Amino acid sequence: MLPWTSPEGKPCYLSSDGRGYLSTLADSIETVQLSMGQELLEYARAATAPGAKALSANEYRWLARRLTEALTDALRVAESRGQRIPDQEEAAEDA
Repeated sequence: MLPWTSPEGKPCYLSSDGRGYLSTLADSIETVQLSMGQELLEYARAATAPGAKALSANEYRWLARRLTEALTDALRVAESRGQRIPDQEEAAEDA
């Protein structure tokens, strides 16, 4: 599964051996998405820490939207990587 969706919001899949240009691009995008999510999480923790300056309603709304996007990306990456892990029974049969 690729780290982006179709214009209709449906998952995009790639059938390959994991070594082509699109596979490499997808892996790079996943790395960027997870890195950006980590940075956003650090910002959110600092912004909501005790004693932190209160944000405006618009700023909290912006933060909630970005956190939602980052969580969506992280779940898509987790699902995609989970699909690459061989099933325990299949791995035992192959061995």
